[in-house]
Amino acid sequence: MIASKEAADGPRRPAGPLLHRDDELAVLDATMAELAEGQPAVIAIQGPRGIGKSSLLRAALARAPRQSVVLRARCHESERDFPYGVVRQLFDRVLAQPGRTGAAGLELRAGTRAEASGAEVHEQLQDLFQAARSLSGGKPVVIAVDDLTFADPASLAWLSYIVRRLEGLPLALVFTVDSDAHDALPADLDALSHPRLLRPGPLCDTCAARWMAQRFGAPLDTELASACHTLSLGNPLVLRELTDRLLAAGVSAGSPDPAAVLEIGAATLSDTTVEWLHRSRPAAVELLTNLAVLGPGGDIETAAALAGQGEFETALAGEELRRSGLIDPGPPQRFRHELVRTAILSRIEPKTRLDLHARAAALLVRLGAPAAQTAEHLMSMGATGQTWALPILRTAAREAAAAGDWGTAARYLRRALAESADPETVLAVTGQLGAVELHQDVAACARYAATVAASVGPPPARARALLPFADAVLTLDSTMAARSFVEAAAALDTGSGASLELLLPLGTQALLAGHRGTARRTLAALRRSPGGQVAGPAFLGALAALTAAGGRFPRRAQRLAERCAEATAPAGAGTGAPGAALALAWSGRLEDAAALAGRAVLTARIAAHPGELALTLLVRADIAHRMDRTAACLSDAREALRLAESVRAAGLAAAAAACAARALVVRGQHEAAAAVLAQAPPPSGAHPLIRALSLQARGVAAAGVGEHEQALQLFLECGHQLAARGIANPACVPWREHAACAYEQLGEPGAARAIAGDDAAGHHTGLLPAHRPAAGATTAGGTATGSPAGPGNPAGSGTSPAPAGARRVGLTASERRVTDLVLTGLSNLEVAERLFLSKRTVDTHLGRIYRKLGIRGRPELGEALKEL
Repeated sequence: MIASKEAADGPRRPAGPLLHRDDELAVLDATMAELAEGQPAVIAIQGPRGIGKSSLLRAALARAPRQSVVLRARCHESERDFPYGVVRQLFDRVLAQPGRTGAAGLELRAGTRAEASGAEVHEQLQDLFQAARSLSGGKPVVIAVDDLTFADPASLAWLSYIVRRLEGLPLALVFTVDSDAHDALPADLDALSHPRLLRPGPLCDTCAARWMAQRFGAPLDTELASACHTLSLGNPLVLRELTDRLLAAGVSAGSPDPAAVLEIGAATLSDTTVEWLHRSRPAAVELLTNLAVLGPGGDIETAAALAGQGEFETALAGEELRRSGLIDPGPPQRFRHELVRTAILSRIEPKTRLDLHARAAALLVRLGAPAAQTAEHLMSMGATGQTWALPILRTAAREAAAAGDWGTAARYLRRALAESADPETVLAVTGQLGAVELHQDVAACARYAATVAASVGPPPARARALLPFADAVLTLDSTMAARSFVEAAAALDTGSGASLELLLPLGTQALLAGHRGTARRTLAALRRSPGGQVAGPAFLGALAALTAAGGRFPRRAQRLAERCAEATAPAGAGTGAPGAALALAWSGRLEDAAALAGRAVLTARIAAHPGELALTLLVRADIAHRMDRTAACLSDAREALRLAESVRAAGLAAAAAACAARALVVRGQHEAAAAVLAQAPPPSGAHPLIRALSLQARGVAAAGVGEHEQALQLFLECGHQLAARGIANPACVPWREHAACAYEQLGEPGAARAIAGDDAAGHHTGLLPAHRPAAGATTAGGTATGSPAGPGNPAGSGTSPAPAGARRVGLTASERRVTDLVLTGLSNLEVAERLFLSKRTVDTHLGRIYRKLGIRGRPELGEALKEL
């Protein structure tokens, strides 16, 4: 037996005043006063582990009358099988003294024989009782036994024997016992006239705070005090251990880190209480471990089934866990805090933990538990090789995606890919994963789309696998993904209705990529469809944007945009709304475009699709810029930039940065414009329109700080990007006006007239003095300042009527641009590069000009024009 608590727990800290124990101390004072007067007493201190029972026992001994004979013992569970172990602790030290080696000592040794009869045992008990009486010699005797819960049966029988024979003896028995201990001795107390039963309760929050402040040596933050009291449940031993750990971790008493306090507290609670439970009720520990493995959705009943425990054993274990403070009383009976569960899990051996997760997954499948609950166990296991695992993971992913938890859905699907072996299943899971990644990682989605597009199989199978990726956000952000849609759509046989069902969504993405051949093919297939199938709003919106970008049929583009808006009524927004809004804007109907874009933004917010919201905000920002609504443009562009970056849509982020930079230049904030452009440069795989928009914005920013040569190069490169994709409508990205301004600033008025039209170039003269906010700031019509829209110039393109002399001989504006550049000494090839024409077209223009002017070649051109 361990003779003292200090021997078990190490040196004890200096005892301070006992807090929240006034009632118990009053009982001890009264009892010891009675003992001093020769009256017997029995004090039982009962409570859970760590509640302070030993402290009260020491307080009782400190109050014992002077000259008292004190016999002390402490029980330990490892010595339960040694008869009279507690009695030996009480008497050996006394009997070893001179004059104390009488019959009692001999009888004690004899009575420990295993073959002792009932009569011998009774005689032994009587001898020990007489020994206890003989010790007093007229002095009070105090017998103190700590942790009586673990006493051996023989010693327990002797204590029960002695308490019934205390009448007239100045003897006090003080012992501590756990709340869940056997009740043999406490039951005997009911028949006595002198028992005292003390049940100390947990510390109140005030006492706990006072005690901790003493240990910290500083005033305690109220939130820290409250958190520690809650975590410890007022248990003094847990509170002491928690305080020690907080001090060791360097937690400040006045300004603690709440997260750190919570983590340390959860670990302290689990370490202390689980250690106690291991000794007193192993079944409770097993139940607790299984409950921790089951996770946040687990319950006591399922944990008991996993542990193989019966109802009776589970009830006892559950009651012990509730008393320990590890789980809430419920219902449902679950962990008080997730960090407590994490701390319990950390105590489980990895191999045991994997086995428990495997058993839990199999059990939950049999019980018909929610897919997500089972999937979490599958995620914690190695490869299962079980056919039932894959559908559970995919179902759980669908449920998570429906709830907007894209990260969890992607986790499940990545694991499902690892579980997949069949090529068709791999393709289907990859498509499902790509659709999820579209909401959180557009770059990853593009990679999955390329994987699907490269898969071996018939064109319909590949096209069907690409359907989950068919989204405008992906196509506009990644040319790699756009190419996949174009190739898959081109490979389809449009002769069947089934192929048309696949061609429409893929053809829509091909249109957004600027592939006109797919548009003609899809429209032809629609006309041939036997059921008179009509195009959906997504296709109409993409077709409207493509038609408007061509610049040749603005009214047709407007009609298509209107049909798209009608197809999504009453909301007026949907999958094709961004394209329809741009088509209206590029066709000169800015107010209608702004209204449709606003409804599209609202719809995207409700859908909680970050990428789609970024796209619609970007469209609305561009329209606001054209309408000279700088504040609205900047607000939408900044939000679009944040959203695009959150889903790793680098292309959309670059477009949003360009819109924000243009607005900042209008405000004169040139440094901020340069910073936002540097924050999101356009990726190499971005859509040509996005690259052109970024080039235009960089050019505007450069012109705003006087770098006109650099700005000119950026504007010309912008024109090249647009021309390469057949985007001829100058309203899409009005680069020509800005290039004309740059030529004016560089002292080349002829080139300015050639790039934007001589009349328009004249309007640009003096456009960029130092006090102007930007080069070519846009007006409400979306055109450059000095180049207003009107009947002769519907899109603000800078193309104006030729001068009077030119009209008399019939020179067109295009021909006049060619002559202006030729007169500067440029070759035909250089003129073609400046005007984004082929050399053959320039040759044709010059031949026509020579015939109109009646001259033979270049040497006569200058004089002929002077005569006009």
